[in-house]
Amino acid sequence: MMGVESDFRCGFAALLGRPNVGKSSIINALLKEKVAAVSPKPQTTRNAVRCIYTTASEQIVFVDTPGIHAPKHALGGFMLKEAEEALLSVDVVCYVVEAQDRAVGEKDGIILKMLASLSRPVVLTVNKIDKLARTEDYKKAVAIYEKFIKPAAVAPLSANKGTGLEGLAAAISALLPRQPAIYPEDMLMDSTERFLASEVIREKILRHTDEEVPHSVAVLIDEFKSPDEHPGEKLCTIRATVIVERPGQKGIIIGKNGTMLKQIGSEARRELEERLGYKLFLQLWVKIKPGWRKSPEELRRLGYRS
Repeated sequence: MMGVESDFRCGFAALLGRPNVGKSSIINALLKEKVAAVSPKPQTTRNAVRCIYTTASEQIVFVDTPGIHAPKHALGGFMLKEAEEALLSVDVVCYVVEAQDRAVGEKDGIILKMLASLSRPVVLTVNKIDKLARTEDYKKAVAIYEKFIKPAAVAPLSANKGTGLEGLAAAISALLPRQPAIYPEDMLMDSTERFLASEVIREKILRHTDEEVPHSVAVLIDEFKSPDEHPGEKLCTIRATVIVERPGQKGIIIGKNGTMLKQIGSEARRELEERLGYKLFLQLWVKIKPGWRKSPEELRRLGYRS
């Protein structure tokens, strides 16, 4: 039976790093399925999300944290707090950097200060080795960060190419306690279907918009009725409100004659049908809430606890 052998290892590993360093991509590549929101835009991840990697000998519960940056508003403060709290409840920290790094920037400086006060072992996870002309040059990035921390292990990899992932899993597993699995072996994500729906919709908006729009968007699920919870329903019904800060942002998301909103909705519906396993009716509205990112009350209403 999975997870009861005396040498089975199980525990929590936080993925920590600056925005857009590839944390969510690493999780998706390891699990061979899209479980975490990914886009080319920084700060795609806002909540600490638990994703579960299980084999015959281990279960690693990854906590994908928001990208670390100096907060400029209440939402930024929430994201930083999410990352800090995640570090306190894990067994291992995977500090994700890029193979091309040749100096410590401001955001990594914040992270290194956080790590300095932690007693958890750190796996220095060097992503994007495929970007190097010579793979072994990743060691130059390692040398920079080893001036500030003493990692328990170093794991070079490319989430994009799918290389080095087993090495990362092995490095983490070796640092986890010997104990049975926490989650069922077929479970990939510890979150509600409502949360999944809001993240998929928000990701589609990020992929189709530029400049300040992605950072000013939140998604509120107003109604979620699934056939599982309502046996009389043939379709899963989702009604959601897209929150923005300014009229111009609303116009961009709706698009000419509503074309952009239709495209966002269509792509979100297809992905949600695939991931939830049933046909879907999805309806989207766009609403302006000036300064919602600075309002603790609005953040709580949108699911970002303060």
